[in-house]
Amino acid sequence: MRALNVVLAATLLLTATACGTTGTSSNGCPNDGKVRFGVEPYEDPEKLKPAYEVLAKALSGKLGCEVELQVVDDYAAEVLAMRNGKLEIAQFGPLGYVFASQKAKAEPVVSFADGSGKLTSYTAGIWVAKDSPVQKIEDLAGRSLALSSVGSASGDALPRYGLKKHDVNDVKLDYAGGHPEAMLSLLNGKVDAAEINSQTLATAKAAGTFDEAKFRQVWKSEPIPNDPITVRGDLDPAFKGKVRKALLELGPQDVEKVGAFLDVTPPGPLVEVGNDTYQVLFDLATTLGLKEEDV
Repeated sequence: MRALNVVLAATLLLTATACGTTGTSSNGCPNDGKVRFGVEPYEDPEKLKPAYEVLAKALSGKLGCEVELQVVDDYAAEVLAMRNGKLEIAQFGPLGYVFASQKAKAEPVVSFADGSGKLTSYTAGIWVAKDSPVQKIEDLAGRSLALSSVGSASGDALPRYGLKKHDVNDVKLDYAGGHPEAMLSLLNGKVDAAEINSQTLATAKAAGTFDEAKFRQVWKSEPIPNDPITVRGDLDPAFKGKVRKALLELGPQDVEKVGAFLDVTPPGPLVEVGNDTYQVLFDLATTLGLKEEDV
């Protein structure tokens, strides 16, 4: 697992203020006014950066603090960064959040809602080529399956859970490094099947890079609640309340670009979430016997 020194896939400074100490500024912001916001690279970082820059800039205005955006290297790096006090706010994948809550004191604050204000969800899926002899998940025995990256709910744990539930063995698992990369492995004929979650599917179809008519889905998971935006639990309670208020005050236009990557269309304001929202992921981790090193 790559270490924290590669946690700089991209760092955007939203103001020119230099990094200060870890003290609290006069307006209640940590690090002398700077708040560090981490995001996992669940899509191409170069595509994610502009979308999250809009969200971070709006959050900065509501919060009254400089928000520094960091697109980290992977799930483990983000958990480690928060545990080491390098992030105040972070968006985790649902399964990444399970371990972030246990190891990095991450507390869920909000997630993404649709235009009606309902919390959104997505599904994991396994796809094959239309002319593949694989008709159902059981037919994957002895074949190759591209997965996203270790620790992903839809790109790793849930597909493996699906295989286990259907007693499918001898599947060659190929970790491609991300959701788009797993899909590309199938498009290029490098594997017999690939995980493609509903968010990646929607993005690829909109971009014209995936022709659904040429492929077939042979397995789909139950709905997964969308990613939580979390705050580090050991921060001042007054500041945590300030973060919650600021996030809930963001408008649909502030989260629209991010929502497009999460298949949230049309987007609504962010909505509050708690540990119970993600209980299904805690249960999944227990069922699969997952540990921190598995993320």
